[in-house]
Amino acid sequence: MIVILDYGMGNVGSIVNMLKKLGHKSVVSNDTKTIKEADKLILPGVGSFDAGIENLTKSGLVPLILNHAKVEKKPLLGICLGMQLLGTKSEEGYLSGLSLIPFESKRFNFDKNENLKTPHMGWNLVEKNTISYLTNNIDVNSRFYFVHSYHAVCSLKENVLLESTYGYKFASAVCSENILGVQFHPEKSHKFGMKILDNFARGNKVVS
Repeated sequence: MIVILDYGMGNVGSIVNMLKKLGHKSVVSNDTKTIKEADKLILPGVGSFDAGIENLTKSGLVPLILNHAKVEKKPLLGICLGMQLLGTKSEEGYLSGLSLIPFESKRFNFDKNENLKTPHMGWNLVEKNTISYLTNNIDVNSRFYFVHSYHAVCSLKENVLLESTYGYKFASAVCSENILGVQFHPEKSHKFGMKILDNFARGNKVVS
């Protein structure tokens, strides 16, 4: 069973609908028993970093997430803000993240000569850096939909799953064993996003 964590940070209906279209059952919940029984968790999120951590804490979800990912070693996927919360901290706020993957989220910082706006909004390509089942059947022509002002800066290159370019290269997806995160919105990325969610739902076999 896939459980999409409900902590009041964004509409998760589109994730549920895409998983349903792919033939995968999911539930949206913040119930302790339901989360403990989950095979896989999805941590979505739209909004600010500190508000996300505060809501997770108030909902009592932090220890459940840590137990699921670190103790039981079950798959966890963070999406957008949910990915950023997997890291240690963010320039956007003052609170500590879940510290499941060693990275910090930093605001895009462009040269004055570059005519680029923040947030980074719209479609962008990705390129693989690390092998993972999450990116099975994802190639150089795969495009995903982004809306974000902050991006992950990983301490270890091996934790960078995908990279994209907006002014400069940044980590558009991260990974550490069973813990995965994507900065883009797969639920808004049509057939390419469907591949990501289908890969997550199906398991951990890497297809070369």
